[in-house]
Amino acid sequence: MEHRTVDELMTRNVVRVRADTPFKGILRELAENDVTAVPVVDRDGQVVGMVSEADLMRKPAGLPDPFGLLPLPHLEPEERIKAEAVRAADLMSAPPVCARPGWNVVETARLMATRNVKRLPVVDEKGGLLGIISRSDVLRVYLRDDAAIRSEIARDLLERTMGLAPWAVTAVVSDGEVTLTGTVEPEIRSVIPVIERLCRSVDGVVSVDQRISCAGDDTEAVASVRVRAAAPRRG
Repeated sequence: MEHRTVDELMTRNVVRVRADTPFKGILRELAENDVTAVPVVDRDGQVVGMVSEADLMRKPAGLPDPFGLLPLPHLEPEERIKAEAVRAADLMSAPPVCARPGWNVVETARLMATRNVKRLPVVDEKGGLLGIISRSDVLRVYLRDDAAIRSEIARDLLERTMGLAPWAVTAVVSDGEVTLTGTVEPEIRSVIPVIERLCRSVDGVVSVDQRISCAGDDTEAVASVRVRAAAPRRG
């Protein structure tokens, strides 16, 4: 089975700013390139932070109300520094949350969700900027063609990984929703959940409706089948 990596999904031509870029310089980069955040790099091109519209918004939000109707906001010391900052080094969020080019969609999406970030700079082993990946880049895998999804399930998963005959289990795919039907031998009944789990991991799959039947009620999986099903295929 093949999984698209960050290297395949990321944007390579990345807008970036230096740590000494002034407030208005950052704002111009955001406006001219129609982006909402940029990586901050040092002289060696290594990512040291991210600065976004949310970081810049602290400045107007921290100003006194010109009509005197609103009280001054209470800001923690760190927020006050950012509100008064004029350079990327003081405005940015650091340390940066980064991705690596070899990551798959699952680990990238989980990091975005747990850290509540919309995009991740992609870096090499030395922290050098390679690209940037956003939520929309990750979600793009769900635009994968149904025929390609079905082909991968039938060829790579059911036949090569599980060792099933082509007629044993059939996969029907519609808008990324997979329906599995067919009948398997009693001795491999207990690997039916493995088939379903692996189908869910195929890039572009939205859901799996598992309707595979079995003539027997075996409770023990064949060891060789279980090992082959659980091991990721590479190459």
